Amino acid sequence: MLTIGELASYAGVTVRTVRHYHAKGLLPEPERDHSGYRRYGAGAVVELIRIRTLAEAGVPLARVRELLSADEPEFAAAIADIDRRLRAEIRARRRHRERIARLAAGDRLTLPPEVVGFLDRLRALGVDERIVGVERDGWIPLVARAPERIPELAARKRDQLDDPRVRGFYLTLGRALDRADDDPCLVELADELADYLTRTADERGDAYVGEADIEPPVAELMDALAFADAPPARRLVELLHERGWSGWTRLRRVEPVRPRVEESSDGTGAGPGSP
Repeated sequence: MLTIGELASYAGVTVRTVRHYHAKGLLPEPERDHSGYRRYGAGAVVELIRIRTLAEAGVPLARVRELLSADEPEFAAAIADIDRRLRAEIRARRRHRERIARLAAGDRLTLPPEVVGFLDRLRALGVDERIVGVERDGWIPLVARAPERIPELAARKRDQLDDPRVRGFYLTLGRALDRADDDPCLVELADELADYLTRTADERGDAYVGEADIEPPVAELMDALAFADAPPARRLVELLHERGWSGWTRLRRVEPVRPRVEESSDGTGAGPGSP
C-alpha cells in the first residue's frame, strides 16, 4: 500500500495534482486507514499514469473521465480525433511562429522577397528612408490585391533602377522632401522624369512605364499613400501633367497642359519665361 506522496512519485506528478484529480472525480479517493492516512494500491499508479498521459496530451479533464471508461474501439476513435486536433494546433502554431519571424524582419512582414530586395537596393543606393517608406506602403495594397503580378512588377522596377536617370530621380526626390512646393528642384526633377518617361515609352511602350492595368481604386490608394508621406510628390504630379504625363501610380500620356498665364497690367501675357 502506498501513501499519497509515494503514489505521486511513482506516477511522476505532484501530491497537489493527485488531490486535484480526486476533486475532479478522475481518480477514486481511497478510504483512510486507522491512522487517518489514505493508502493506495498498485492499480492506482496505473490509473494515475493514464490520467497524466491524457492530460499532458492536451485532452481536457472533462474528456479524460469519458475516455477512462470507454471500451477499446471508442478509446481508439477518441484518440484519433484528439490526434487530428493536436495536428491542427501544431500547424496553427507553426504559422504563428512564421508570422513572428516575419514581424522581426521588418518589411518582410507584409512583402514578398522580390519587393524586399528592391527596397533594400534603394537603401543601398542611399535613397532617403522616407522615399523607401512611400515605395513600401505603395506595394502593400498591390500585394494584397494582385499577388500574382508582383514578380513581374518587381522585375520591372529592378530593371528600371538600372537606369542612372531613375536612380537620380529617387535620390533627387529624397532631397526635395524638405523643400517648398515651389522649389526649382522639383521643376528640374519633373523635366528629367518627363524626358525619361517619354524616351522609355517610345522605346518599350507606354505600358512599360505606365502600369496602367493596375485597378484604379488600388492606384488611387497608392497615390494617397505617396502624397500623405511625401507632399512634394503632389506638386511633381502637377508638373508632370504640364509635360504630358498624367497620374503617379498609373502614368499615362496626355496632352501637355500649359501653365496658366497671368495678365499684366497692360493686358499682355506675363507668365513663366516672360521677360
